[in-house]
Amino acid sequence: MITRRKFFSGTAALFGASALAQRIAGGTKLLAAQATPSTSLGAKVNYRPVVTPNGTTLPWVMKGGVKEFHLTAEPVKREFAPGMMVNCWGYNGLTPGPTIEAVEGDRVRILVTNKLAEPTTIHWHGVLLPNGMDGVGGVTQKHIPPGETYAYEFTLRQHGVQMYHPHSDEMIQMAMGMQGFFVIHPKDGYPEPVNRHFLIFLQEWAIPPGTSTPNPNVMTDFDLFTFNSRVWPGTDPLIAKLGDRVRVSLANLSMDSHPIHFHGHRWWVVETDGGQLPKTAWWPETTMNVPPGTTRTVEFVADNPGDWAFHCHKNHHAMNAMSHEIPNVIGVDQKGVAQKISKLVPGYMAMGESGMGNMSEMAEMMPGPKNTLPMMIGTGQFGPIDMGGMFTILKVRDGITNYDDPGWYQNPPGTVASPIPGSNSPKEHVHHDHT
Repeated sequence: MITRRKFFSGTAALFGASALAQRIAGGTKLLAAQATPSTSLGAKVNYRPVVTPNGTTLPWVMKGGVKEFHLTAEPVKREFAPGMMVNCWGYNGLTPGPTIEAVEGDRVRILVTNKLAEPTTIHWHGVLLPNGMDGVGGVTQKHIPPGETYAYEFTLRQHGVQMYHPHSDEMIQMAMGMQGFFVIHPKDGYPEPVNRHFLIFLQEWAIPPGTSTPNPNVMTDFDLFTFNSRVWPGTDPLIAKLGDRVRVSLANLSMDSHPIHFHGHRWWVVETDGGQLPKTAWWPETTMNVPPGTTRTVEFVADNPGDWAFHCHKNHHAMNAMSHEIPNVIGVDQKGVAQKISKLVPGYMAMGESGMGNMSEMAEMMPGPKNTLPMMIGTGQFGPIDMGGMFTILKVRDGITNYDDPGWYQNPPGTVASPIPGSNSPKEHVHHDHT
């Protein structure tokens, strides 16, 4: 059996050229032309609450003019996808922790209770604040001992998408999942508000097949790559109505950069963790590389209906657990070996000779180790999706009245790639030998 670690452990809609040209030529005008979302929060605070797929937003209470939040650092169990539960560390039962959402000018107080077995702190990554509130253990404060609660209090002097994470035993605690978003909306409102604002935290994990606890000592050879601590097919889809103006904020506290790519549209890079870019400095992309220790925010108009892939473009980051130590068997005839092994392992399937596209089929016939996902998994309306890891689907729909999952896109007749009659005839297949 071939799996992804220890021999793979575990196991279009066409659019008219004129429409495409119109989208490209429209540029930022398309973004600027979108109607401002209605809001009950006043003309200046014109934002919609952010959406953290597979996550949540931290509630607060007002005490003496201060917005008070409460975070609890603790061990958590996180389902990466159905069939795989992981022993992580996080906040309030989650990894990433719940999103903190506030407005520039707010006075905030964040109570942090430590329920870990070791000391911790919280650093407010990218947030401008007094030195003593920066959360670096031993430098700006004492470490928070197990069982104690510390208070962080400061006034928000900026706006943008930032992060929070420990600065105490950082290698272990961050690798175990301790991270979260800190979103600060501008006090004077957005010049061009959006209909949807998605937050996606990028992370990578070393979890050998058959196990359930990440190994924080690993530096390069990671098994799983997650959007908000979920892998495909456990990642929530991103739902937008046709014509919605959409913002996506990406954060990365992993060991690698992640080039996040989406299909069917192009976006504009509008913000970094250093703040909003002036509109004259926006630039168009379809792939946004997110280096470690940064956030990046992009905006686009959902003007092309369909089910559009949204994923990291590093090939191994869009798949699940896999070994890098197995031999390369592409093009190797395994018939004799497979026959011998099948006598010892009924149902054995030789994999890798012509590729790994049938991993999903193999996973159904030959379950892998306990608590281990197949390398590639998921089924769509046209068959196996053959993806994993950092992968989800942007679903753009016309006529929907809410943001519930609308199911698979029904392509208009004649707009789906289909086989040419007779094209699978063996005599028409030509092998090109360039030796």
